[in-house]
Amino acid sequence: MLETLPAAGRIAPPPRRRLAVAAPCVVAGLAAMALWIAPAVLDTFAVNVLTRSMIYAVLAVTVDLLWGFAGILTFGQAAFFGVGAYATAMILTALGATPAGFAAALATAIAAPALLGLVVGWLSFYHRSTPLYASVISLVVPIVVVQLIYAGGESTGSSSGLVGFDVLPLEIAGYFRLAALVLVLVTLVAWILVRSDAGRALVALRDNEARCAYLGLNPRRLQILLTAALAAVAGLAGFLFANASGVVAPENAGFLFGTELVIWVALGGRGTLLGPVLGTIAIDYLAANLSGDLPFLWQLLLGTAFVIIIILLPGGLADLVGRLWRVLPIGRRTRAAPHLVARVAAPEAAGTGVPILKVENLAKAYGALTVLEGIDLEIRAGELVSLVGPNGAGKTTLMRCLSDGTEPFTGAVAIGGTAITGLTPNRIVGLGVGRKFQVASVFESLSVADCLRLARAPHDGLSPVGQAETLGLPQAALDVLRMTGLDHLLTPPTRLLSHGQKQALELAMVVALEPRLILLDEPTAGLTKAERTTIGTVLKALTTGRGIAAVLVEHDLDFVREISSRIVVLHQGRLVLDGTVEAVVGSELVRTIYSGGAHG
Repeated sequence: MLETLPAAGRIAPPPRRRLAVAAPCVVAGLAAMALWIAPAVLDTFAVNVLTRSMIYAVLAVTVDLLWGFAGILTFGQAAFFGVGAYATAMILTALGATPAGFAAALATAIAAPALLGLVVGWLSFYHRSTPLYASVISLVVPIVVVQLIYAGGESTGSSSGLVGFDVLPLEIAGYFRLAALVLVLVTLVAWILVRSDAGRALVALRDNEARCAYLGLNPRRLQILLTAALAAVAGLAGFLFANASGVVAPENAGFLFGTELVIWVALGGRGTLLGPVLGTIAIDYLAANLSGDLPFLWQLLLGTAFVIIIILLPGGLADLVGRLWRVLPIGRRTRAAPHLVARVAAPEAAGTGVPILKVENLAKAYGALTVLEGIDLEIRAGELVSLVGPNGAGKTTLMRCLSDGTEPFTGAVAIGGTAITGLTPNRIVGLGVGRKFQVASVFESLSVADCLRLARAPHDGLSPVGQAETLGLPQAALDVLRMTGLDHLLTPPTRLLSHGQKQALELAMVVALEPRLILLDEPTAGLTKAERTTIGTVLKALTTGRGIAAVLVEHDLDFVREISSRIVVLHQGRLVLDGTVEAVVGSELVRTIYSGGAHG
């Protein structure tokens, strides 16, 4: 079902599926009620241990959001937890059990880890950093924090920690209920977030960080803000722990505790939220019961279980439960497909005479190897310029330089008169550039609808609490979906699509950005002849009808001849020919370049 939306302004926020939020709220309410009653039926030992276990489970939620959903393996949550706990103990030692003291302790326990999280996030996710680098940073942070605690002298208690400070005036059952309410609330918020449209961005970061940037999202900013926010939650858990236990020690911030958290999340089932919560509570409770009788054997049993589950059940125990659940008819549910809506874009502004793309004396080298040299090129609105040449001519390298200003090249590249030198891909997307890669770059764990919704995020935003019932796309993107049948495959994971369907999906994502310049690296690879024809029609409609400029790298010279307004020939890193289709195709130079060689 297709409708037409007004051109002016942004799309009005679509309705959300209220049931998706209401159901977990009801379950959370029932869980809170059960936990509120639990101290009445549990013995004192169980209440004490489970209070600590639930505080640890709050930390497990933060680890799961970072590792299970965003793909950031971290050992540093223990450091943020320890900072929150020590901030609480130090302030309560100084100010005592006063309302101002508790307020200051809570505020500092949240703010100090958040600020540390900003620093750690910035160090971990600077431009071109790798996931391995971020994990190494998370290994170092707990070590540094522990050393600072040792060096703190009387203020931190050094290796002995702090004890005897004033705490919240609650009984054992009160601390149990407080920890339970915080755990339920944190888990509920996390559950709603990861199942919302905004939560899909976390999985997108894990699946394909580069594609996120080329959709106009800022992966580094998202990762840094996520690290800081979850550091604040870890600090809150530290505040609870310091009050409930009355003791804080260096091991609360140490690397070993951070590693235990990762193990608990892995055993419970990362990427499931409930698995790590229940796994952490169960493991910590069992450890408290068995460590006295089997102090060394218990650690061996836990390590053995970790190895076995990682080998046989990489998804953890929650994955096994999920498989059994999906066997049942009630468990076979998929996310409902959104209604596709045709979005009519506002008319393009009148041209200013400035080329959409201008390249001057561009050169690129890898060490002593020169890949591009002396490239001069101008492309204006409505032009579809095909970039051809033999293998190794530098076509893909040129596309990279046009879409990533951080590439080390010389010369100048400007989009609509704005120089892109030093600009990251997401900022260049903001200038109106969309790029399709040679190998389809999509989000394998997400559905087709999720991929397209992320492509629309710069225009429509992403709700952090719900799922949109409609998906507004430009007509050209809808045409690509319909001609490949993807409009009937909106909910299955993208990894199940064929190669040709992934190519078509990526093209639809690029078109959904509503760019004024599109860079297309072999957009028809893997498509049938009929699909190629339709893609050609779409590209011509975008350029001649909408005034969008396009740069196309393509193997099929017949396809190039049919749709191009100009052809540019690259050979050995130099632009050797730039002219009309007839002039270039009939050129003796082109025949000489291609004679006996593969098309590029």
